[in-house]
Amino acid sequence: MPFYENVFITRQDASAAQVEALGETFAGIIQANGGQVSKKEYWGLRNLSFRMKKNRKGHYMLLNIDAPAPAVIEMERNMRINEDVLRYLTVRVEALEEVPSAVLQNRGREGRDGDRRDGDRRGGRFRDRDRGDRDRDRDRDRDRDREPVREAAREAAPVEGEPA
Repeated sequence: MPFYENVFITRQDASAAQVEALGETFAGIIQANGGQVSKKEYWGLRNLSFRMKKNRKGHYMLLNIDAPAPAVIEMERNMRINEDVLRYLTVRVEALEEVPSAVLQNRGREGRDGDRRDGDRRGGRFRDRDRGDRDRDRDRDRDRDREPVREAAREAAPVEGEPA
């Protein structure tokens, strides 16, 4: 049977338990049609890039599916009908990964030292630590290129007390 990964986003006012129940409902549809769901991951309440149906946030959930195509079609039909589901995406993959997804791996890493990834927080944005070094090097090179121009300007400028 083919493998699929499905991610769906639910409304922000749904509870985590309701999202888990929706995941169970969709997994039941897959199982009723001859497939199986090997992994369910709840990614939590996350900000959306843009508003969807008047929601700024959404609960994300990932399903790893091993099922025939008609089972996936039936699950997607039920997702379209359900008013709690804002968006969904199903992608066919070559193999299913048994390890936690990158989203869950990064979530565990974020909370450890109070920083995200390997950057620090400056000006409301996350930046690489090396970025300051690159900026400093760029400014130094730019100043070095301008130095001959400054010297020529100093030499050409009249000195006070001398007639022009």
